[in-house]
Amino acid sequence: MRVLIVEDEKRMAELLKKGLEEENHSATLAYDGPTGLEMAELYEFDAIVLDIMLPGMDGFDVARRLRRNRNQTPILILTARDAVPDVVKGLDVGADDYLTKPFAFDEFLARLRSVSRRGSTPRPTRLQVADLTLDPATHQVFRGNQEIHLTPTEYRLLDFLIRRTGRVVPRNTIIEAVWGFDQEVEENTLDAFVRLLRSKVDRDVKHKLIHTVRGVGYTLRPNSKP
Repeated sequence: MRVLIVEDEKRMAELLKKGLEEENHSATLAYDGPTGLEMAELYEFDAIVLDIMLPGMDGFDVARRLRRNRNQTPILILTARDAVPDVVKGLDVGADDYLTKPFAFDEFLARLRSVSRRGSTPRPTRLQVADLTLDPATHQVFRGNQEIHLTPTEYRLLDFLIRRTGRVVPRNTIIEAVWGFDQEVEENTLDAFVRLLRSKVDRDVKHKLIHTVRGVGYTLRPNSKP
């Protein structure tokens, strides 16, 4: 799951990001309303975690503008404002759920999973290319009958590529999706992780699935043509 967190309390934002990444999700941070709105409109996310009290533009306005622009990405409002009128307003402007601080992280994850299932595009329960399968619910990966054990970063990389099977994905797009927009990641770091992923996914098999497109990026396709 790829999550945009719009939260001006940097410590809270970093804790949420760390917790999500430990659960094999990808998290991107924005610390004010205008930046959060811009990211939500320019990039694809599975869910948005949105605070209300934000610099530049409050969370109500961010949600309202996204819905007005026909952006249906699920929104979970996460805020210290627990008054009933605030809850009602948040849901009325387009949020899918409303969670108040303080909160239990397990409940936060459960609510995030719940709103992400309401996305406008149905998602398959299992992703498959040739004999490679990935189960987003359990984070299990198999090549044929052999289970492949991946690190969290390797899993996010494979998940991102398999959802774009057959498409050539530019290097910068992969880096932003897997590591986040706010992280400085060297391009050779991406190359190193692709090599690690290949050593597990394409090892000792005739048909390779992960391919390099020189000067552009990488692609995952169900045949061995370069």
